[in-house]
Order: sequence, then structure tokens, then C-alpha cells
Amino acid sequence: MALDLETREQLLDTLRRFVAERLRPLEAKVAEEDKVPDEVIREMAELGLFGMSIPEEFGGLGLSMEEECLAVMEICKASPAFRSCFGTNVGIGSQGLVMFGTAEQKAKWLPGIAAGEIITSFALTEPEAGSDSAAVQTRARRDGDHYVLDGAKRYITNAGRAHLLTVMARTDPDKKGGAGVSAFLVPRDAPGVTVGKPEKKMGQQGAHIHDITFDGVRVPAENRLGEEGEGFKVAMQVLDRGRLHMGAVCVGVAERLIADSVAYASERKQFGQAIANFQLIQALIADSKTEALAAKALTLETARKRDAGENVTLEAAAAKLFASEAVGRIADRAVQIFGGAGYVADYGIERLYRDVRIFRIYEGTSQVQQLIIARETLRRGG
Repeated sequence: MALDLETREQLLDTLRRFVAERLRPLEAKVAEEDKVPDEVIREMAELGLFGMSIPEEFGGLGLSMEEECLAVMEICKASPAFRSCFGTNVGIGSQGLVMFGTAEQKAKWLPGIAAGEIITSFALTEPEAGSDSAAVQTRARRDGDHYVLDGAKRYITNAGRAHLLTVMARTDPDKKGGAGVSAFLVPRDAPGVTVGKPEKKMGQQGAHIHDITFDGVRVPAENRLGEEGEGFKVAMQVLDRGRLHMGAVCVGVAERLIADSVAYASERKQFGQAIANFQLIQALIADSKTEALAAKALTLETARKRDAGENVTLEAAAAKLFASEAVGRIADRAVQIFGGAGYVADYGIERLYRDVRIFRIYEGTSQVQQLIIARETLRRGG
């Protein structure tokens, strides 16, 4: 259920103040220490950010997709590492449960997820299954009223902090592709679950990814999400939604980059005047603003379509593709506008330049989005 306009504006205004007063002053510290302070995570939980997409009956904010996108755009005017703290709870880590969970599963897990007391992760990617999501090799063998999981997952966001994993595993080895894959809710402290050390990454310090191994992990059959063999369907519907969320992330960072570029260009003087007066600088700003507006319009229009119950597989892929590619170009132009200062860590632009590079890779690479867009366009007859 959508918020009334006044409540929505109050929420967005609260997030703007939180970003300006709490998050942005901490960006350099988070990058240097590779850690978001615990007190900030607690404050984000108190604001309800961990439960944005979870129904109100389970303690969440119950935002519509459009409202979630607008909220994420505000949060991502700070370093995207902050959003990553709660991003899996809002998106890929919880939405399989919201969309496919039984009443008992929802009652057991969703209130804690919404409160930020239970951190979730989405364990799909493997050493040989990332873009090819249907190539999952992790096995789930039925043993009475349990399944036994064996295998490995790679680059799993928030796995080091997670309490609950949504794991894609192959229940029918005789079925190729997605048909033999099922989804499971696996507590991270289950015997046989091992989480590796955090990977060193190009950007987004403070947001961590880990490998996970499953060695004879016994999971009650009641922890299966949906029917046996429905795991790929769960993953694809979760990713449809996640791609819209990522489109909003990209728009938020893009708007931040443009605002910083305009502020710098208005102050920085060369040849006796502000560089904002030079038309070639104005061209960089104009191209960035146009792309950000287009990405925002596409993301929000698609969110409204999803809220109306329409199938948005094509449009969500297009929004994620366009927004993630656009923010990469906008970050590059921002470095150019800042010149030497854009290459120096003190100004934060080089950090954002590194941070946004992952957006063209996770939740489906740009090339995978192109395949989805082409397939759906051909299916719809153009």
C-alpha cells in the first residue's frame, strides 16, 4: 500500500537530513577503515531502512516499489557502502521470502529482518554460475524430512554479517538448467556452513562480499522456498525487483556526482573565472544531467508499472542497464571536471568513480541485461 504524499515527503526529507548530517561526514572514515560504524547501522535500523520492502504486518515500512526507489535515490547520495548494509534485507535477501514464503516462514523470519536484527544474504553466484544463473552446481539431496546441501557460493554480499541465507541449490541433477534448482532458507550458523574472509575489492569499502561453502548442511524441508524445482523462478522474480532497486541506486549516486561537479565547477577558477563558465565544462554537465534524468524517469516509470502488477522483466533490465552504464559515464565526467582533484582521494570523487564500477556487473552484467532485453523484445514482437 502506497504512502500518502505528505508521509512520503516526510520520509524522503528525513533521509535527506540523515545523509547530509550523518552519512556523508563519515564517508572517508568508512573507506579508510573498511567498516560502517555499528551505531550508524543501528540508526539505519531505527529509521526502518532494513524493512523498507517488507509488509507492515511484519514490522516493515511496506513501501511500494516506486517509494522504495525514491528512498534509495536519497540514501545513495552518500557512499553506496551505506546502502549495502541494509540492501540485501530490502531486496535479494528478503524478497524470495516475501513473494514465495509460507505463512509460517514469514512469521518466523520477516519481523527480525524488518527490524535489522536478522541480516540476510542471497546465495546464487558460484565459481561456475554467475551470469549463467541456471548452471547452479550446489547440491541439495533429500534425506527424509531434511535436505543435505553441498557446494560453494562466491561473492555473496553481507555473508559475514548474515544470519539467514537464501540458497539456490540443485535438487534434481538429472534436469539441466533452471528446472532442477530449488531455493532454501539456511541459517548461517547451521553446522557445515563456512563463510570465507572478506574479499579485497576495487571500491565500496565498508561493504563486504565473501565465499560460502556448504559441507553436508542439513536443512529442514520446511525451509524450502516454494515448490521443489521452483528455485530459478524465485531467483528471477527476486532479480527483476533487485534490478529496479539497482537502477535507483545508480540514479542516487549520479545525482550526487552531478551536484558535487556543479559545486566544484562554480568555485574552481581558471583563466580568471569559474570553470562553470566554460562551454566544454557545461557540455559535460549537460550530458550527465540528461542521462541522470533519463535513468530516473525509466526507473520510476518501471517501478510504477510493477506496482500496478505488470510484468516488467524487460523494463527492469533496461532500467538497470541504462542507469548503471550512465552512472559510469557520469563518474568519469566528474573526474574530468575536478581535474587533478578528481584523481586525489581527499575530494571523494575518485572513490565514487571506483564504487560505481560494480553496478555494471552485479544483479546481472550489462551483457546479460542486453540478452534479457533482446529476448523479451523479440517475444513481444518488438
